[in-house]
Amino acid sequence: MKFARIVFLISGIYGILVLTPLYFLEQTIGRETPPPITHPEFFYGFVGVGLAWQIVFLIIARDPLRFRPMMIPSVLEKASYGAALVVLLRQHRISISSFELGMADVIFAVLFIISFIKTRGISTAQVVGSL
Repeated sequence: MKFARIVFLISGIYGILVLTPLYFLEQTIGRETPPPITHPEFFYGFVGVGLAWQIVFLIIARDPLRFRPMMIPSVLEKASYGAALVVLLRQHRISISSFELGMADVIFAVLFIISFIKTRGISTAQVVGSL
């Protein structure tokens, strides 16, 4: 259970640190990696949904057993981005550096799966009894 707490806590903090600056970088991203963002609603929508998920990860970190079912969509949140990056890289639509940065999500997806497996069969009563 401690493993899951640490993994989700680190993931949530990391995600907040990485995603929050994007709110202020739309123009910079467009300049440095043309073309400019043409659908800002999708860009800001992605950032907002991404940040909301970071809060979910922090909530899971507080009580992994109680919120264990939320680990499943958490894996999907991370894996779906990783899968998109693989496809985009194969289509030569993103740079290798963008791909490498995004692979952090794949690592977190794997760690989330491990967390889900490690918390299987642990009941709240067992945790309380071990205190």
